[in-house]
Amino acid sequence: MRKHYIDNLRSLVILLLIPYHAAQAWNTWGEPHYLMFGTSRTFSSIIVTFSPFIMPLLFLLAGMSTRFALNKRSAGQYILERVKRLIVPLVFGTLVFVPVMTYLADKYNYGYDGSFFAHYKVFFTKFTDFTGADGGFSFGQFWFLLYLFVISVICLGIILLQKKFIPKAKGNVPLWLIILLGLPLPFIGGLLEVGGKSLVLFAYLFLIGYYVFANDEVVEKIKRVKFIFLAIGLISCIANVYMFIWSGKSFGVFNTAANYITGWFMILALIGIGKDHIDGNGKISSYLSRISFAFFGLHFIILVVMQFLMAGIFENNRFLLFLIPVIVSYALTFAFSEIFVRIPPLSFLIGVKPRSGNLN
Repeated sequence: MRKHYIDNLRSLVILLLIPYHAAQAWNTWGEPHYLMFGTSRTFSSIIVTFSPFIMPLLFLLAGMSTRFALNKRSAGQYILERVKRLIVPLVFGTLVFVPVMTYLADKYNYGYDGSFFAHYKVFFTKFTDFTGADGGFSFGQFWFLLYLFVISVICLGIILLQKKFIPKAKGNVPLWLIILLGLPLPFIGGLLEVGGKSLVLFAYLFLIGYYVFANDEVVEKIKRVKFIFLAIGLISCIANVYMFIWSGKSFGVFNTAANYITGWFMILALIGIGKDHIDGNGKISSYLSRISFAFFGLHFIILVVMQFLMAGIFENNRFLLFLIPVIVSYALTFAFSEIFVRIPPLSFLIGVKPRSGNLN
């Protein structure tokens, strides 16, 4: 039986990526971005609010989905599906979408005056911090697909070994142990880290998604106390945002603790809320699930183009420079996602199954 709340949580998280990525153009901690418009504590607060849990939640949900996928597929079929769904759009997006973003970044941030096609040489020969902000090589948002593929392959090996040597491994754990599963996060968050993204951390989340959170009894336990988890997550989130953005001081380990507490308890709360409130398959949720993967692949290039085009128009009004590109990007991303999922060659390149023109 399909767990619709997993699909729905994934869709909602992906929808958050447009304002999340738009706000990065004003981050206050000096992180390179495709377009840098200055600094804003307000917009930076959006990033710090969501960053502790949105990508970790996606990896945990991927682990849960893998549990159900392997109930229906062999290991070989699973890998083939991962190649089609992850590697194909990774290659396509990196070769076609990301060069546009890095070209605009080089023009806006560094005054590059060459042609777009001439910039392809820059893209494939300039290797710096992989953010693409200086025009150099980047995977853009497609880093997620690369990490997910690598983690899927590694974890599949672990799962197959477990099934061979510990065939009766159980995933049902008491509530207190579910809470304690978040304890390793700050200690492994810096392991095998590239650009602030830890392969070890995301693999851990993937595995506990597979072994623990894919268990219905575990999710039922979380569901019963979901609002307690939500309260803890929100309180620590407010503390995290204040300490990192608004205080003007360095709180060191306390800030780090607040960040990871926010991430873990918001994940727990969202799993419980998702199971309790969005575990259906209505028209809206079905539509979002159908286009969410295409939406993920398309949203960032559309947003960067919109911000670049509107930078000169709203340069003296940062609120409008944030809001208008976000609104337009939502509209265009939905429209182009619908086109991509309806045309088989484009569906293949973006990593989704083609759909017919019938919306019903």
